Formats: sequence, C-alpha cells, structure tokens
Amino acid sequence: MSLSKQSSNQDIELILGNSNSNFSGVTSTMLQVSAEQRKWVNLRIMGRHHLTDPSLYIGFWDVVKLCQRPLANGKWRVFHARRVDEMIQGLLLRYVFRCKLKLVFSSAAQRKRSGSTVWITRKMDAVVAVSQRSAGFLADPPDKVIPHGVQSNTYVPAEDKHAAWQALGYGGRIGIGILGRVRKQKGVHHFVHACIKVLPKYPDVTAVVVGAISSSHQGFVDELKQAIDAAGLSERIVFTGELPFERIPPIFSALSLVAALSDNEGFGLTVPEAMSAGAAVMATDAGAWPEIIRPGVDGHVVAVNDRQAMIEKLDTMLSDQDALSAMGKAGRERVLADYSIEREARQLLDFFATLQ
Repeated sequence: MSLSKQSSNQDIELILGNSNSNFSGVTSTMLQVSAEQRKWVNLRIMGRHHLTDPSLYIGFWDVVKLCQRPLANGKWRVFHARRVDEMIQGLLLRYVFRCKLKLVFSSAAQRKRSGSTVWITRKMDAVVAVSQRSAGFLADPPDKVIPHGVQSNTYVPAEDKHAAWQALGYGGRIGIGILGRVRKQKGVHHFVHACIKVLPKYPDVTAVVVGAISSSHQGFVDELKQAIDAAGLSERIVFTGELPFERIPPIFSALSLVAALSDNEGFGLTVPEAMSAGAAVMATDAGAWPEIIRPGVDGHVVAVNDRQAMIEKLDTMLSDQDALSAMGKAGRERVLADYSIEREARQLLDFFATLQ
C-alpha cells in the first residue's frame, strides 16, 4: 500500500466490508482501525452503518464500476471482510462482476466453522486471525496473525486513580468493576458473588457493574441484587445500567481493577482497554486474554466458571495496593508495545502490500 493518503476515487486502494446494521465489536474494530488506516491509504467503507464521516461510504455498484479495472500502477485493490456475508460480497464482486480485487478475511471466531463457511474462506486470497486461539479454530492455518489493538489515547490512566474514582461519585476510595452486557455469559454473577465474599475485608473498595440490562436478563439481575442486599452491600456493589460511550473511558481510567469473566469471547477488547487505562485485570481463559495477560505482571487468568479461583485472586489482588498499582502500570506498557490500534492498522496495511 502507498504511504500517503490519495484524494481521487480512482486511487482508492482499500475497501472495507460493513454489512451489519447492528453495532457490534466487529463494527467497532473496523471503524477504529479504518480511522488509522485512512491516514496512510485512500479507503472506502461498503455500507453506511454507523459511519461518522459520510464521505467514506461507497455503494456496492460503485465498487463494481471502480474495481473492474486495476489501480493506475497495475495493482489490485484489497477488499477486507470481517464477516461471512462480507466474504460472499467479495466473491460476487470478483467472480460475477469481474472486479480486480484481492480478498482478505479476518477471523475472530472461536468455534469450528460450517462446511460452507470453510469453502468460502478457502476462496479468499488471504486469511488473518486476530489471535493464536482463533487461528486454531480455522480449517487451515491463517496467512497471518494480527491481534486487535485499542485506542491508547482514549483509554488512559488517571494521574491519581483514587481521586478520579472518588470524583465519579460511586463511593469508596478504590474502584473495581466489570463492564459489558449484563448477563450470565459475561460472568457478572461470578463477579458479584466474589465481591460479596471479599469486599467486607476491604471497606474502601466499591464495585461497579457497567452495562446494559435487557428485559430478558432482568430476572438474573434482580436475583443478584437480592443477594447483594442480603449481604448488606447494596451501596458498595452498584449496577450503573447502560451509559453513553463518552462516560466509559473515564470509568476505565479511574478503576484500579477490571474483571472480565466471560464464558467465551471472540477477542475481548475489554481487557486491553482496561490495561491501556492502567487497571490490573482478572480474566477468564477466554478469547485472546491468556495471550494478552502476563500472570502476576499485569493481572491474572482464571478458569471459566471457577468462582473459587476468582474469589481467591480478587482477594489477593486487593490485599496489596502497591502491587495492584504496579500491575496497572505494567499493563499500560504492554498495550503501548503490543496492542495499540496504530500497530494493528499498520500491520494490516503492511500485510496487504504483500498480496500484490
């Protein structure tokens, strides 16, 4: 790929799939990475969903017209798909409409694919896995493993975490939390019950559960709140409900410890976001988390659904505030070195360049 952004439509080098109207982790990743990539190449996004810059949009038929001829330098454009239906779009563009495109698929899924999906994936020019674990679920080894990154300039540590936490108004001097959709699959019940066991030993700690509660999971939450009330901790284990995005990074910045206790994840951006914000992390052996977290350095990894291990690690981490703070600082350094969004964007572009 060239190293300077082009201006004309004719010089568009990269086209990104954007097929899902729902805002998902895949959508978030695409938008964040594209914001970096457009500093280097002329790109367009095939789908209007969630675009903040309408000038980046390109329609399917516009792609057909554009890509029936190569770039001026004779190279083919790259179409980057992150979903199965986007791979299908790419195949239609190439084989039905004779578009001169190199097709790349990024896979985050941690499950075996159906036979039809394997067939479609094998039609791609290249496959990228977002973690070593997701690579293991592909029928064939990927051409490259390029981990996701996070916006390290958005998720930054507070200069004084205790002061930042107190300013948020949730109570206590030290904040810990779990963020994401509030449901059993995310391990919220494990976090709450671990807090019920451990927090009485640490009166200056307050826990928050940050995320949307759907009507189908309200009964699950009501049971947790009853257990919290019975333990006399209703003011120290707080459900915030869904918050606007602009309030999330300041919460990360103020938290001293973030738990991520899902049963499964595709990648799991919550952990590197927390580490970028200088929070120590306790996470299950799900997604890419075992690859990201260095046990005892920036956090701990526990087995999925092992509540006793979660209780013990939470107790250990809260028992030494200096060590907890050191873990948060180490995590920030880890993200800056290996999990920044800038690194992901650049590595993808460098890889695309090898396909010509």
